[in-house]
Amino acid sequence: MDEKSVRAIRTLAARSGGPAGPAIPRNVVASPNLLDDSRACPLCGGTGWKSVDLGGDRRVRRCECFLEGQAIRLRELANIPAVHEESNFSNYKTDTNTMLAQAKLTMQQWADQYPLHQTGLLLIGPSGVGKTHLSVAIVKELVKKGIRCLFCDYRELLKQIQNSYNPSVETTELEVLRPVFEAEVLVLDDLGAVKPTGWVWDAVSIVLNTRYNDKRTTIITTNFEDGPAKGAVIAENQTAGSRDAQAAARKETLGDRIGERMRSRLFEMCRLVRVDGRDYRERFRSASSR
Repeated sequence: MDEKSVRAIRTLAARSGGPAGPAIPRNVVASPNLLDDSRACPLCGGTGWKSVDLGGDRRVRRCECFLEGQAIRLRELANIPAVHEESNFSNYKTDTNTMLAQAKLTMQQWADQYPLHQTGLLLIGPSGVGKTHLSVAIVKELVKKGIRCLFCDYRELLKQIQNSYNPSVETTELEVLRPVFEAEVLVLDDLGAVKPTGWVWDAVSIVLNTRYNDKRTTIITTNFEDGPAKGAVIAENQTAGSRDAQAAARKETLGDRIGERMRSRLFEMCRLVRVDGRDYRERFRSASSR
């Protein structure tokens, strides 16, 4: 693309309300084409905008090279765990399990339609069925659309918050939580994995309430079945001994781990998706031993 064409595209971009110079958004590194004129994109000449003809009216649109570079940077900022670097919808194996297949389809459709539907997702199921895999797959699809996402491990987040209270650490609680609050889509992985205490419940409340009030989309995974806390399910007319025996035998629920108020808040924020099947790691070991 010659210099005259590049100047024309920049002029059109300016008239369209976009930046007239190299279109690299703040905190987003574009592809090398936008940074090195010697390798400038033949479609946009390094401007990040390409000229299109709409019924004789000349306009500009974002060039594919810009969108590709933006997606690469947003993916880096999403904090995807290294172990899930290759996780996507295409390599999520459902075998013959119809529940896993339905969960995969539901999440693919959700990612395709976002931001048409901004209600979050609550993935409930046992360990090893691929809840994290599916959540990462969603993040990878959303960053292609230019959507700022953040993957956050629940246990690691609590460690970082707790560590911010240490006077020798030059990080404040707000600095830890700001990206969690501000991400357009947050994945909070393994909710409830930490034994509940007063300050843990407070931290969960701050995160979920802030995102709820700001109308931010949150995707949550948990190994705990949905259900109320212990005190809400044990009948009052039982004897003390039978209540104690029932409480001891009962498996912990999501209500036990995050509290009833936050459990209720989750269902205002999210659509429930059940992901149930055989542990993927167990299936992998069985296949490897043959």
